[in-house]
Amino acid sequence: MPEISTRQKQYLSRKKKEKHLIFAARILIFVLFMGLWEVSAARGWIDSFIFSSPSLIVKTFLTMCRDQSLFFHIAVTLTETLVSFFFVVLLGVGTAVLLWCSPRTSLVLEPYLVVLNSLPKSALAPLLIVWLGANERTIVVAGISVAIFGSIINLYSGFCQADPDKLKLIETLGGHKKEKLTKIVLPASVPLILSVMKVNIGLCLVGVIIGEFIGARKGLGYLIIYGSQTFKLTWVLMSIVILCIIAMGLYAVLNLVEKSVQKK
Repeated sequence: MPEISTRQKQYLSRKKKEKHLIFAARILIFVLFMGLWEVSAARGWIDSFIFSSPSLIVKTFLTMCRDQSLFFHIAVTLTETLVSFFFVVLLGVGTAVLLWCSPRTSLVLEPYLVVLNSLPKSALAPLLIVWLGANERTIVVAGISVAIFGSIINLYSGFCQADPDKLKLIETLGGHKKEKLTKIVLPASVPLILSVMKVNIGLCLVGVIIGEFIGARKGLGYLIIYGSQTFKLTWVLMSIVILCIIAMGLYAVLNLVEKSVQKK
């Protein structure tokens, strides 16, 4: 193994220090924000009934953990998000493959995909409730609707950017679309698929919350709506904080998957 030079050691040391400084700055900003929020509520600079405070959020969290009602709502939202994410990945990759295999079909469907992707998905949620009923299936469909069209467009665009020289080589050797897809297009698109998945997991969570806002009796979206209607604003803020933690956790898991795939 070649020996690392002094200059390389200095560079690695600087990068490590920079990484630690960035992490420390993030923690400091978070602590300062929470401290300012708590002090402002305690001293009456802001109305704690409207804005709540970190201590009230923690107290409400612990109370709902003791009666286990919060775990139920978290599990419902997380399950709906993961199910919708699974279908988005499956349908997104599958549809993009079909469009790549049939360029004529892609030309026909492209304007419809663009329009559906730009359509505000919150406008679809009330219709989905009427069409499918107020149940978990509708909320999963709402989660899928937010991410699926953009996923198809991005994946199909990535498939079309596969190396033309390699595709020509496969064709010269007697290969067909199947060989091009399995040997060139899909392997080259793995980083793109993982990148799209990292975006989609957050979009699915957004779609699920939109669905829970309108037609649910359980889940974190329901807690937010119920809390705002009954002026339990600490419930609202606690649910938002939990959603942020869930989003960061899911993103971190996919980020680890991406890094492990890149190492292979």
